[in-house]
Amino acid sequence: MKRAQEGFSLVEMAVVLVIAGLMIGGLLTPLAVQLEQRKISDTRKTMEEAREALMGFALRNGYLPCPAVSPTNGLEDRSGGGCRDGKRQGVLPWATLGLPKLDSWGRAFRYSVAPAFSNSQAMFTLQSPRDITIGTRDARGNLVAASAVNDIPAVIVSHGKNGAGGYGDTGIRTPDTSITNIDERTNAGSTGIAFVARTPSDSASVPGGEYDDLVTWLSPNVLFNRMVAAGTLPR
Repeated sequence: MKRAQEGFSLVEMAVVLVIAGLMIGGLLTPLAVQLEQRKISDTRKTMEEAREALMGFALRNGYLPCPAVSPTNGLEDRSGGGCRDGKRQGVLPWATLGLPKLDSWGRAFRYSVAPAFSNSQAMFTLQSPRDITIGTRDARGNLVAASAVNDIPAVIVSHGKNGAGGYGDTGIRTPDTSITNIDERTNAGSTGIAFVARTPSDSASVPGGEYDDLVTWLSPNVLFNRMVAAGTLPR
């Protein structure tokens, strides 16, 4: 009598491998989502710390810092009483503020400050002009104001996971390969007075296109209240 063949056939092995692959894939997907959420949470925390550091800087000095010298030099780029060559946006001056250099995806934070608030010779008052506007998208996808027009003294941006327009640790800028990410392009733009904060999306077809930026800003009311309480304002 022939002995029964032991072990798995190639077909059986293939079935087992497919099932194992599906199981592992099912486990890895939630893990990847959790890791990405952790990065978002950590970056938001760092940005909140940066906002507090900006207010602390203003309380100590009576003005806000200039953008950094460069993506690799985190000291504020100040010349005399103002920012060098009128610079009003660039990289957050992390070294001056004592903050981490990079977000959770390894890129520097973008920072823009109203010129009247970074002048150390004619320090800002309650009436100093602010010039930054924050927009968002309403339920229909229309671009609407998230702040009063020209009301924000300073803003901080993380360029998110895709990093479009952001600078890496070595100072190299991440290329923006999309032509549909309108709102991300606004945040990475050169004017420094208009920014968009909205719900993330991977879809290029939604209004404003794909978007994974994180945006926070310095509330003039909170800044002024703290400075009045500290006796720094009014002047």
